[in-house]
Amino acid sequence: MTVTASSDPSPLTSDTDTADALGVELDRLRAEFMAARGADDARYIRTVIAVQRGCEAGGRLALAVSLFPPAWITGTALLALAKTLENMELGHNILHGQWDWLGDPAIHSTTWDWDFVTPTDAWKRTHNHLHHTYTNIVGRDRDLGYTVLRMSPDQPWHTSHLLQPLYTALLAPVFEWGIALYDLEADEVAAGRKSPRAFLTDATTMLGKAVRQGLKDYVLHPLVAGPSALPCLLGNLTANGARNVWAHTVIFCGHFPADVQTFTYTEEQMEGESRGEWYRRQIQGSANIEGSPILHILTGNLSHQIEHHLFPDMPSNRYAQIAPRVREICARHGLPYVTGPLWRQYASMWGRVLRHSLPSGHRARRGDHGGVERTVDDGQGQVRQP
Repeated sequence: MTVTASSDPSPLTSDTDTADALGVELDRLRAEFMAARGADDARYIRTVIAVQRGCEAGGRLALAVSLFPPAWITGTALLALAKTLENMELGHNILHGQWDWLGDPAIHSTTWDWDFVTPTDAWKRTHNHLHHTYTNIVGRDRDLGYTVLRMSPDQPWHTSHLLQPLYTALLAPVFEWGIALYDLEADEVAAGRKSPRAFLTDATTMLGKAVRQGLKDYVLHPLVAGPSALPCLLGNLTANGARNVWAHTVIFCGHFPADVQTFTYTEEQMEGESRGEWYRRQIQGSANIEGSPILHILTGNLSHQIEHHLFPDMPSNRYAQIAPRVREICARHGLPYVTGPLWRQYASMWGRVLRHSLPSGHRARRGDHGGVERTVDDGQGQVRQP
């Protein structure tokens, strides 16, 4: 893992002034790239949609004759690729409103219904709003461990966390179902922050989506396959499982490597957080994955997780272009830019899962940022001051 940072800011410059300067630079950078959107961006997203639909059509056709092993392998691989592209580069990013500026109702955040069990409205609330607003704030960002994992020493430890390495692994192949259940916010009902009626409404909506997804993948297409029904069914199961494992890997590697920081804020600090301070928290609470252009597309460009958290509504194909500028700004402001190859981020993420499954661990405090406390794993089983 690579963490780049310059020397600390000058002691003559207050932290608030530093954050404000950071905010001005990043706002200017965002405005520059958003103003440059045009025909090339539109061509990119429509090309991805065409490739995704071609892969799905080819996969479905091959699985219709999947009694022949080469057809099963080809069909399953194409369908897995199609589902990955739809989930990562299309669904996730379209639902962030990255392509709303095109004015095309077929690629709009209000109309897109992705190939995923969780309903779009539930996803937008828990992910787009709660996670992207309160990124890595303990007690406010429910994505920090998804209410079942302990990913920070500031989160209370329970005996059930001893098993979190096991259920982290088990979650991967059924990730879409885990997210769908998480988006129901049963813990919010227990805490009295969500009404039972709202929960039942959301559960009914999710169940309806799950039934439609299940009928499509596990009933309709196998029936159409006739003699190839069983291998077609297994191909769909495998494709969904592969997509889920990949999505789990990308999301966890972008949020939970050791050098990604977590925060404890008071209500007053959250309410008084400036734009620059929000930008700084997004940088410190995210990690990038290094790799080829193909890898970036397959991750939905969430391999540029830092850039995505800074500018979630920017077209994803722009993240690779903007990343060097963001990294340079981070260096000048003394901010870590956590990045590394997939294998290293994956190993670091698992190290964090294992460490925080145990009750041991030290907490690091820092009070020189308006009382905001931040903690970061050092990758060696301890927690150090960032």
